[in-house]
Amino acid sequence: MAMTQVSARLETDLLGSKTVDNQYYYGIQTLRAVENFDLTQNKLNQYPYFIQSLAMVKMAAAEANYQLKLLAEDKYQAIVYACQQLLEGKFLEQFPLDMLQGGAGTSTNMNANEVICNIALEYMGHQKGQYQYLHPNNDVNMSQSTNDVYPTAIRLAALHALQDYRVQLSNLIEGLNAKALTLHDVLKMGRTQLQDAVPMTLGQEFHAFAAILQQDLKLLDGLPAILLQVNLGGTAIGTGINAPAHYQELAIAALSRISQNSIQSSTDLIAATSDMGDFVLLSGYLKRTATKLSKIANDLRLLSSGPRAGLNEIYLEPRQPGSSIMPGKVNPVIPEAMNMAAFQVIANDLTITLAADAGQFQLNAMEPLIAFKLFESLDLLSRAMQMFNQLCIQGIEANVAQCRYNVEHSIGIITALNPYLGYETTTRLAQQAHRTGKSVLALVREEGLLSEEVLNHALSAEHMLQPPLELAI
Repeated sequence: MAMTQVSARLETDLLGSKTVDNQYYYGIQTLRAVENFDLTQNKLNQYPYFIQSLAMVKMAAAEANYQLKLLAEDKYQAIVYACQQLLEGKFLEQFPLDMLQGGAGTSTNMNANEVICNIALEYMGHQKGQYQYLHPNNDVNMSQSTNDVYPTAIRLAALHALQDYRVQLSNLIEGLNAKALTLHDVLKMGRTQLQDAVPMTLGQEFHAFAAILQQDLKLLDGLPAILLQVNLGGTAIGTGINAPAHYQELAIAALSRISQNSIQSSTDLIAATSDMGDFVLLSGYLKRTATKLSKIANDLRLLSSGPRAGLNEIYLEPRQPGSSIMPGKVNPVIPEAMNMAAFQVIANDLTITLAADAGQFQLNAMEPLIAFKLFESLDLLSRAMQMFNQLCIQGIEANVAQCRYNVEHSIGIITALNPYLGYETTTRLAQQAHRTGKSVLALVREEGLLSEEVLNHALSAEHMLQPPLELAI
């Protein structure tokens, strides 16, 4: 006989009772959190990999409890089924919580417990809310606490987000190296402190952009091992209260298999429950890369400035009209957006640092803010690097004539003549060139200071772009 469907159900918790619309798989504790926290408009369901990470933890815990004969087989199978539904990306709309929430993540943990429980209840042939058959706390949350489930899920979610991050960083490095190859022979002036320095090529400049990011790609290799150290099994404060013997090793073994990662237990579960240092380290790494990306974006904006009254050494592919009042103006919108994304990541790092500092004793209640800003930084920087590579780097072209003109008419070229003429003479020539507007080359020729052969050698690209074997004096 088919079950009678009702439009709403009454659920009860520590604070009393509430009516929950029966379309919802979440329950009373999630409903209270929805009512309490409407702060950022950034919802838990915007981070599906975090929900999937929570499902992995719940599935691993259920397996450990089943192996220890604490969870009946029908309950275990139902919980596994529900978790698999979440891993397939289903029921995302049932996670409506604001990412910013009080309670150290308890609301998020209970959201997962309630949704998994009600999916499982329907799988078992019962109705939502019939918790006498399967309970969100007693069964789905068995041997667990928010304080070990939540940070473990954050780590797994960060590991997942780092996979896409690595792809986008690698692609951007490849894009910069490819651009360096196409620009390898374009001679230009290098600059220090915004002043003419010595010649280089655009290829060298772009290769340097790739090289500084390659350093961060190498550093990325060491981050997963740090995130794989979890406090699962420590329950409330790391002592493992209410978790039976052998639960921890069984749960971690199951989580390793489910997540396809080599999960390990933290060496000190009490320390791991309260310490946010690993998240600070990851955020600091993201800030480092963001800072480099912003510097590269700044350089591209300057190099493309103009087109007539700026440096105008490179062309950025035009992306959109640049002004509502100035016809023909095209702005470097992609590097500007890269700058802004980097600024947000840098600001998030400060937020994460302050939140990590705000923990007291055996728990940090600010973990939801840390998770929110960490995921935001990972996602934002990944998307920004993809945009930067595809919509800016790949379309860059050199203004070869302008680059060459800047070299030939720069006073900075005098540096290449310093080994031949001496510092005092080259200083005098530089001042004279600046005063008269004549080129350095014209002054050297006027005074007959060097033969054409020596002058051509000194100013050859081969001589100026790398250390010479010997000086042709």
